[in-house]
Amino acid sequence: MVAITAIGDWTGEPGELISWHPSPASRARLAAAPVSPIPVSYQQEQHLRAFRSHTARGTEMARLNTPAWDLPGHCDVRAMSHVINAYLRRHDTYHSWFEFGDDDAVVRRTARSPRDITLAPVAHGERTAAQWREHVLATPGPLQWDCFSFGVIQRRDHFTFYLAIDHLHTDAMFMGLVLTEIHLMYTALTGGRAPIPLAPAGSYHDYCIRQRGYTESLSLQSPEVAEWIRFAQGNDDVLPHFPLPLGDPGQAWDGDLITVELLDAEQGHRFEAACGRAGSRFFAGVLACAALTDNEITGRQTYFAITPTTTRRTAEEYLTTGWFTGLVPVTVAVSPDSFADTARSAQQSFDTNLPLADVPVERVLELAAPLGITAPSPGVTMVSFLDAGLPPLSPEIIDAWEGMNGKLFFDNRSAYQVGIWVNRTARRTTVTAAFPDNPIARASVTRYLEVLTRRYREVAGVAAERSPVRRRPARAEVPVGG
Repeated sequence: MVAITAIGDWTGEPGELISWHPSPASRARLAAAPVSPIPVSYQQEQHLRAFRSHTARGTEMARLNTPAWDLPGHCDVRAMSHVINAYLRRHDTYHSWFEFGDDDAVVRRTARSPRDITLAPVAHGERTAAQWREHVLATPGPLQWDCFSFGVIQRRDHFTFYLAIDHLHTDAMFMGLVLTEIHLMYTALTGGRAPIPLAPAGSYHDYCIRQRGYTESLSLQSPEVAEWIRFAQGNDDVLPHFPLPLGDPGQAWDGDLITVELLDAEQGHRFEAACGRAGSRFFAGVLACAALTDNEITGRQTYFAITPTTTRRTAEEYLTTGWFTGLVPVTVAVSPDSFADTARSAQQSFDTNLPLADVPVERVLELAAPLGITAPSPGVTMVSFLDAGLPPLSPEIIDAWEGMNGKLFFDNRSAYQVGIWVNRTARRTTVTAAFPDNPIARASVTRYLEVLTRRYREVAGVAAERSPVRRRPARAEVPVGG
């Protein structure tokens, strides 16, 4: 589940494509949906404005989350239609669409009733991998209501199910809900069993109201804002950015990925033990290795990082699809010769600043503009970590996902910045870097990953060896349902 693959590498044998789209009546009802007083979340507003900016420049924004997995036999289209519609009606984030008003404010329109939402299957005949990739990437953008799509690719004895959801409606935690509410519900219904009982979902609309109420109460004098400002001022009044050149930010680039194994299972245990001896957790070790890498490349003694975390606070919100991600600023005092000291600094900073995730960085930039605090160009670099052995995931869920040939496809359209994801499973720890696909950025990311990999292996007590980072990686053939 945590493996990320460029969507251009989604291959497989041709199959009959069936996709689900709004019925004409549903489309008409949503087009006539009334204006809602519920505010747009900061995450959604930033996304909508970024999409509009891309459109104005004539570039295509990377925006889709696209998981896919295999199921045996022939798809029961009627049963699948039921579970898809039940999923969309259950989560109120899908009940709204957005537009820009005359004053440039984002206006929300919301369906009068979840029952107004009905998706119906459409058969497209046999399609090749290139054709179904094109179909998926044609999923409407976030300024249209139906910026999500579902489909199956039917073969002789099995089919691949996929969904492509615009980031407007999702964060990294939506996969657990999808597997329960679509995959397990479909297999229960087609297996002759009763529907899976689901606890009531929370409301993303309620989250938007809560978030805006909180952020409107903030000022430059608020302690949370003051901490964010101190963080940015320590980094020369700008939020963190990648330490190496990424090519001309004024030119449009597609995105690409490099994934590297940092540690195998045994090395991962040794790395975790080293973190424990330092009085820190595995994630602090992740930040420490990033800090030591930055120090080796730039010589800086202080490392500034931003890392995402969920802002879900209630049991109901953990059962809710929506974009709940917040950002935590981390300041690490780097001890070049001491992983333990660096990890302790990272752990202390992360623990202290975790409550700042509730403060959207866009709100900080609004308030701090008179102070000269800015976002970097081409963009903020974030360091993400996911341990598949911790809830809501587990080794059993990962084994089941891999047994279904599950893949999570990365939308590698226009990219301007670097994203770094460190993922740990029972078998290995990997790092995936997404970056603008140009020679300068590729060389920079390759160099960064070579240093980063060496840092991890030094901590795990691995002898020096040839770098596993390929300087000009060829696109791997990664079939799903092939």
